[in-house]
Amino acid sequence: MHYTIEINGAQQSVDIDGETPLLWVLRDVVDLKGTKFGCGAAQCGACTVHMDGHPIRACQTPIASVGNGRITTIEAVGESRLGKLVQEAWIELDVPQCGYCQAGQIMSATALLTRTPNPTDHDINEAMNGNLCRCATYTRIRAAIKHAAEAGRA
Repeated sequence: MHYTIEINGAQQSVDIDGETPLLWVLRDVVDLKGTKFGCGAAQCGACTVHMDGHPIRACQTPIASVGNGRITTIEAVGESRLGKLVQEAWIELDVPQCGYCQAGQIMSATALLTRTPNPTDHDINEAMNGNLCRCATYTRIRAAIKHAAEAGRA
């Protein structure tokens, strides 16, 4: 089946089975490797991307369900002011350890700060629930989210 979807502001035409997960379209067809495969069951958050600004799990989102949705991946999230602030906070506070989950963490954090510019710990817990970090950098992730929120208000 033929699909035309918007990824990172550009129209992409793909000819693929409609049940193919968006993750594999991004990685194998469009050659955007920043979105990671983690569990394949939408439980770890490594594959988090934005569709119309909302975080979704690309491993369980069939390409046929994207429709006219605008997809943003880690490769382009830094083009927005807030995404850039989140990425800078991640670097400044040395958040990554192994780094594997961090693209998904950054995508979820950016979505959170877009809708909640001054998040409480509860807001952060809710938004980041389901984004797993095997290196357990959760304290640094929380600090980076708060740091980016402060920078966004400045």
